[in-house]
Amino acid sequence: MSATLHGVDPRTGRPGPEIAESTVDDLEAAITAATQAAHDPRLADASRRAEMLRGAAARLRARKQEIIALAGAESGLPEVRLNGEMERTAVQLEMLADVIVAGEHLEVIIDPADAAASPAPRPDVRRMLVAIGPVAVFGASNFPLAFSTAGGDTASALAAGCPVVVKGHPAHPRTGSLVASELSAAVADAGLPAGTFGHVLEAGFGLAERLVTDDRIEAVAFTGSLRGGRAIMGHAAARPRPIPVYAEMGSINPVVITEAALGARAAEIADGLTTSVTTFGGQVCTKPGIVLFPAGAAGDGFCELVGERLGAVTTQVLLTKAIADGFAAGLAEVDAVPGVTRLSEAAAPAPDGDEIFAAAAPAAYRTDAAALSADVLREEHFGPSVILVAYSDRDEVVDALGSLGGQLGISIHSEDADAEWVQAVLPQCVAQAGRIIFNGFSTGVSVSWAMMHGGPYPASSNAATTSVGMTAIGRFMRPVAFQNAPAALLPPALADDNPLGVPRRVDGARE
Repeated sequence: MSATLHGVDPRTGRPGPEIAESTVDDLEAAITAATQAAHDPRLADASRRAEMLRGAAARLRARKQEIIALAGAESGLPEVRLNGEMERTAVQLEMLADVIVAGEHLEVIIDPADAAASPAPRPDVRRMLVAIGPVAVFGASNFPLAFSTAGGDTASALAAGCPVVVKGHPAHPRTGSLVASELSAAVADAGLPAGTFGHVLEAGFGLAERLVTDDRIEAVAFTGSLRGGRAIMGHAAARPRPIPVYAEMGSINPVVITEAALGARAAEIADGLTTSVTTFGGQVCTKPGIVLFPAGAAGDGFCELVGERLGAVTTQVLLTKAIADGFAAGLAEVDAVPGVTRLSEAAAPAPDGDEIFAAAAPAAYRTDAAALSADVLREEHFGPSVILVAYSDRDEVVDALGSLGGQLGISIHSEDADAEWVQAVLPQCVAQAGRIIFNGFSTGVSVSWAMMHGGPYPASSNAATTSVGMTAIGRFMRPVAFQNAPAALLPPALADDNPLGVPRRVDGARE
């Protein structure tokens, strides 16, 4: 008999209807079906996969209101945010469909045989990317749509031609189950094998461990905490045959402000920072957690502005009680660090008299660069808080950034006259971040070809890949070279006449 779990309404603390947890047998069936699908020629057909991805987008849009209502009840996120998530989810499915129809994900390279090549004759070598096989995807707590059941990891793995088994997040089980039913229907509509997509639910970690350690799973994608990502990485590395883990594990996303920028637009920067820190309760992996500002009168005034603005923001609903408890515990540790001053007062009660199940008041702190020796100041605090750190010179900025480790993003606010100053700081930013934002904030990640959402550890487990954008497909593919292969045995993408019309590099030149 399977256990049950509930999606909880964070605004009331009341559980939703019971939903059955998956069993070990359910997981075994999903992995077995995925393994069979990985070898099914129908899944290798990019046109079928594109039909499935577009069909999934259409199905999700058709049930938009129902899905958003469930996601809102289970997460406490506002409708405007969930509407954006829904459209993002659908759009990335459609964009990835366009990519695979064009064949741009295959990265075809053909080096024809050359008997006169130096220092030795060159054989005919033809290379392309192929799907790696079944992929395990872990849904995220803070994005019930865009980074969960049908989110970017699932979409890019399916686009690559990999079967996917999703471990839905227990914070929004009914939302995940509804989305999963539409994905499964899209798979059937496109004539793909049923094992192309599977979905399991669990409140604990037993099935999660089984999923990661099952020898038939070829890669794992995860968005969540450093602790969760490290656990998955450990299980994957301990397998007799280790597999890659693409874990996005959060970030501090530091902001650097020059003296000239403060002089020109301190209020504008304070407004943008407040919005970036508090939007959706600060529960996004790109929220700025540390701001480096110049010591002095202008910096003092900036701290006052930020403290006033954050203090005026009402108590914010958090996703789960566990997140709220962790946020409160982290801030208690920050409060205890010598030399750290809290800038914002307790926020006003939530509007409309709602009973809050999990909530937090926004918090701002001030300190100086020397205090960053305290570990707790260099950790991500998942919620609406920020630490303002005064610096005395450019070298102190470089040293402070270096102490923070890998980041998803680093923001720089400067003026044209600061070009030389910024140029000296930029190499440290490049060494540590996957994305560098000028005169803006790291919150908000576009789904595009050039987007990089990842970074050196601990921001992610693999700094060479992105979990957002069209090139995210590459995480779930690997190169295979065919040397001196008979023409009849070549995949169509490698054939001389290029029947699929895919972009290729032939003898060093683009076709």
